[in-house]
Amino acid sequence: MNKFMDKDFLLDTDMAKKLFHEYAEDMPICDYHCHLSPKEIYENQPPENISQLWLSGDHYKWRAMRSCGVEEKYCTGDATPREKFEKFAYTLQYCIGNPLYHWAHIELQRYFGIDTPLNAKTADEIYDRANKAIAEGDFRPQSLIMRSNVKIVCTTDDPVDDLKYHKLLKDVDGFDCKVLPSFRPDKALNAHLDGFADYIKTLGNAAGVEIKSYKDVIKALLARADYFNEVGCKVSDQAFDYPPYSMADDSEIEAVFQKAMNGEKITMQECDKYRTPVLLALGKKYKQLGWAMEIHIGAMRNNNTLMFEKLGADTGFDSVGDCEVAAPLSRFLDALNKEDNLPKTILFNLNDKDNTVLGTMLGNFQSADAESKIQFGPAWWFLDTMDGMINQMKTLGNLGVLGKFVGMETDSRSFTSYGRHEYFRRIMCSLIGRWVEDGWYACDMDILKEIVCGICYNNAIKYFNF
Repeated sequence: MNKFMDKDFLLDTDMAKKLFHEYAEDMPICDYHCHLSPKEIYENQPPENISQLWLSGDHYKWRAMRSCGVEEKYCTGDATPREKFEKFAYTLQYCIGNPLYHWAHIELQRYFGIDTPLNAKTADEIYDRANKAIAEGDFRPQSLIMRSNVKIVCTTDDPVDDLKYHKLLKDVDGFDCKVLPSFRPDKALNAHLDGFADYIKTLGNAAGVEIKSYKDVIKALLARADYFNEVGCKVSDQAFDYPPYSMADDSEIEAVFQKAMNGEKITMQECDKYRTPVLLALGKKYKQLGWAMEIHIGAMRNNNTLMFEKLGADTGFDSVGDCEVAAPLSRFLDALNKEDNLPKTILFNLNDKDNTVLGTMLGNFQSADAESKIQFGPAWWFLDTMDGMINQMKTLGNLGVLGKFVGMETDSRSFTSYGRHEYFRRIMCSLIGRWVEDGWYACDMDILKEIVCGICYNNAIKYFNF
């Protein structure tokens, strides 16, 4: 029997061990998509305890705790930090097969020096040991980022954001990491949601544009993109249930926009007529600026109305959708490509039924603009599991060029979540190592080193032009 999560965890061949320990293990991290707070990074305050560090805002953990019958007060409520940690530890012992189990223990080992398995029996001991490490060590956000060997962090930012903290972080002495904004225009696109009209007014104020029509929305967004570019942004991010694409004439689009601005409910079909020209204009702008366009597809959000009304969004009540993806995505990418306006694009799917759809879509729109200009994004959110990562890489290997893959991103709000990169790298080295051991790929260590180091870090640095 193998030891519990030792140095060769998941590395099941000699080649996997060589690829990980000699090449992957010490590579820097480029976190090109995450939800870390630039304000928290700048203010650089240490956590009060491990519960604050681990459980505050982590809907992955809350979902698991609820599945074990844990009362909400221990997730998002007013239970004490120790009580919350004890309930999480109780939950974790039943999470066999869940990446939460591996993530938690990687973080305990790497950041706290704790090798003891976490469960209900060890919860109090580990809680005390971890808090002692926090009290006596340096668990400030900037220190955790540097200890994790992170060189690039791209946060997720609304177009109305003043990017104050990104600017301040450029002048922090001794902090060897670039914290760059990412442009996320979802609120300007989702005309079907409550609060749209108020948001558009805020956008207009931020951009210095009086917004009276949908074309003014585009003008404002393009102005904000220029501002983000000045602060160092190189990535945009859009998230949809499905890729919207519905062409309409100006009068139809304007009628939909005015309806939404008047506070009237619009259908998704109407919303798509509005979103399509806005997205096409943004795609053209991204190409001009040299940005990469990320498209996250497939989340079905806020399923539990009672809990949404009680706790709000992003609290653990989202799941995977099953909308049609192929046709609208093809038409959207083609509409940009026909006018030579298609930027570098990373396609993320949340439903693994769409793996082959995205894996084959890539080849339709590749060009000499960039190596693997259209990327199949890493396994994301509910697919960020061992099976999900393996299936994504196998699909890309089968249908595209795995060696040019831009690799893992964290998609997290936690400063210790960089253990997920180690988890991904171990799985990646295990997969490639097995292919080499089985004689499926030549044992040329120069090329293997280039591939592994590329997927870990180098490909992303080149692709995003960091």
